[in-house]
Amino acid sequence: MIDPESMAQLRKELRERMVADRKLLDELRAEVRSGLGDARRIMPRQTTAVSLVGTDGGNNRIEFDPFMAQLIRVVDSSNNEYCLEVVTPTTDLTELSKRHIEDGTAKTALGKLMKFLGVSRLWELSPMIKKPPATPSPSWVQVYRELTEWAVLFSLVREKDYGTDTVIVWDGLLRSKVFAGTLFAELRKGIDEGIRAQRTRKRRSIYVVGVAKHSKVLQRYRLAMMLEGTMRCEYPCYADVSRELEQNAYVWSEYARGGEIETGEANKFVAGKMFFVKFGGRPRDPIWPVDLLESQVADAQIVFGSLLTDSIEGFPVPFYPRCLQRAHENAALVDFDMD
Repeated sequence: MIDPESMAQLRKELRERMVADRKLLDELRAEVRSGLGDARRIMPRQTTAVSLVGTDGGNNRIEFDPFMAQLIRVVDSSNNEYCLEVVTPTTDLTELSKRHIEDGTAKTALGKLMKFLGVSRLWELSPMIKKPPATPSPSWVQVYRELTEWAVLFSLVREKDYGTDTVIVWDGLLRSKVFAGTLFAELRKGIDEGIRAQRTRKRRSIYVVGVAKHSKVLQRYRLAMMLEGTMRCEYPCYADVSRELEQNAYVWSEYARGGEIETGEANKFVAGKMFFVKFGGRPRDPIWPVDLLESQVADAQIVFGSLLTDSIEGFPVPFYPRCLQRAHENAALVDFDMD
């Protein structure tokens, strides 16, 4: 425990440091004024919202010494199961690849994605999965799980039949660094093609949105936004986040590089455009970082309006998409299921 005298000294020094670094806060406030769009009111719309989630790495591990089996499971908010398999850090990657695609024939959602991207082995899909006989890192299983989730999203957009216009909610931002080369950019194009095909052939509008609870961008600018009164309105709203604000917050600028920035380097990791969104109607309700597909930025009002009703009913996290929370509940392997 820190004694009272030390606490007083600590408080004094913290205040001195903040006063000395006041210039930094002033700079952040200036960046918010120039780089954050005006808050726009969200108008409610009636559209189906569905979310998909992979079983979290913290509650999918089955410890049975000396084995370390992990479940790869992806479900949606309606409890539809799209993938269920067991892998271990020592799984034969050649055989695992054949489980998904063999002789050009795709057998699973991941196999269909691999075929679309023109690869037939997992190590061709991601540099984080080492080609045999190299010793694989145990973390390849987490990469494999993410690849599976992207494959299910790819399949839902391109193959599923929808009865109404639908918003598909991705858990996290629409960005990834696990794909090799420009494969993620090809995945993004494939999703855009699927959305256009759904609209053309089946007269259905499919929207893809990524919702996160945390972001370095929001963390960096939260205090400046409060002091500037940004998004403190008494109604649900959203604001466009410039790429410059994103780049200031990320260590690796390519994680904020969108297709609209002329840098001379291809956009390999980003499929979304960030917005800050407040679904609550009170000034201090939570603000979430949200990614829209770059091709659907013009539909921001439609997407956020469609999520509004679902988010107002959010539980246990208030004003957070309920469909995403249901998907997490369905994906979690706990209690009787884990036993």
